[in-house]
Amino acid sequence: GVFTTLTRKLGVKGLEFVELYDIEPWAVDHLHPHGLIFCFLWRKDTHRPGTFDDPTAERVWFANQLSDDACASQAILNVLFNCPDVKIGDDMAYFKEETKDMSPVMRGLAISNLFSIVDNLPLTLYRPPDIRGAINVIATTTLDAKKKKRNADPPPNKRAKTTKKPAKKEEETEDEVYHFIGYVPANGKVWELDGLKSGPLEVGEASTEWMNVVRPALRTKMRKYGHIQFSLLAIVDGAFETANDEWEYWKRERRVLERHLDPGWENSVDPELCDSAASVFEEDVCPTYLVNFGERRMRRDKEIIDMDQEQRRKAWEVCVKKGMAARDAVQQELTKAAEQNTEHLKRTHDYEPFFSEFITRLNNEGHLAQLLKK
Repeated sequence: GVFTTLTRKLGVKGLEFVELYDIEPWAVDHLHPHGLIFCFLWRKDTHRPGTFDDPTAERVWFANQLSDDACASQAILNVLFNCPDVKIGDDMAYFKEETKDMSPVMRGLAISNLFSIVDNLPLTLYRPPDIRGAINVIATTTLDAKKKKRNADPPPNKRAKTTKKPAKKEEETEDEVYHFIGYVPANGKVWELDGLKSGPLEVGEASTEWMNVVRPALRTKMRKYGHIQFSLLAIVDGAFETANDEWEYWKRERRVLERHLDPGWENSVDPELCDSAASVFEEDVCPTYLVNFGERRMRRDKEIIDMDQEQRRKAWEVCVKKGMAARDAVQQELTKAAEQNTEHLKRTHDYEPFFSEFITRLNNEGHLAQLLKK
């Protein structure tokens, strides 16, 4: 829910991020992902300069990563700005248009400035204690570096006889750094978008199922780093929007069918479904989200016109059953959204002042010492 919250704050609607536990067709293809976000333990990777010499890559929106605290946000924008079917919102559409003629480096700078303007957007997803802890680590690391520099051996006396000592090799300690990259089909090809590289890297020619192209690349990258410390997210159509459109589809189906059924048709259908229909379908028309909704509905309306009365009665019963399932799916998504929002509030709330005040009151009232003895 973290990245879904981030994209919605940016104005992107109708999408959500789903964590994938396998990349096989049975686990991915039914989701119809717009793109992928891959997080892994970063190691230095080199590519020949010619790797990025591709005229098609110039038509791919790509930005270099210039900020260390917006790695995931950078990867998400690199993917979303190459998805023509995604509604990125007016603000992001304007930003994409204004930066389309910039170089990847200037786009990366524009993204860094964007997040600093929009209330430090990535930082709103962290807990305040985590932010304070990160600042404390940076300050401590800086002070330690200065102390080490001050305590270095002083230069030898020019008159004293000096013997050249072999230079001590400092132990190289590599910090564990996690990095986010994106995969997306665009302009007839599948691209790997890594903000730390100079440009988009072609994975292969895009086909109807572009996941078949990206699977070998993901397997290669997973094997290359030799560990299981990675995460894969799919950018898919929002489950609520899909469920809502399905419910709206069957509500409109019911109205069309009842307009074309003969008088007295209620006596020829399942009476239990007649009782359920009134509560299942609301009369008001709700907005739809998916781009192909109108096309589906018009095609289906034409089929209903060509049906006979018996077919329409059977279609009405199917419609009510499907509508009941769609309504339940909408209710489940609303419940899930409320739980995710509650979890987000819990995750980002600063509990430290409460605990500080609570412990202070316990101490002032003489209870803290007794509790510590237990």
